[in-house]
Amino acid sequence: MIVKEYCMYCGECAGVCPHCLIEVRETSIDFNEEGCKDCGICIQVCPVKALAKED
Repeated sequence: MIVKEYCMYCGECAGVCPHCLIEVRETSIDFNEEGCKDCGICIQVCPVKALAKED
């Protein structure tokens, strides 16, 4: 899950996703949830905690 209000569009998450499922642009972020393997690497690197696993 992406909390867009927190996201700074820095691209850290996209840079570490081993499945290339995250695309960050200047003012938007696209995440392919269907392909996500729930590894959590993107969550760990987000400097503003804008990513979280959905319950």
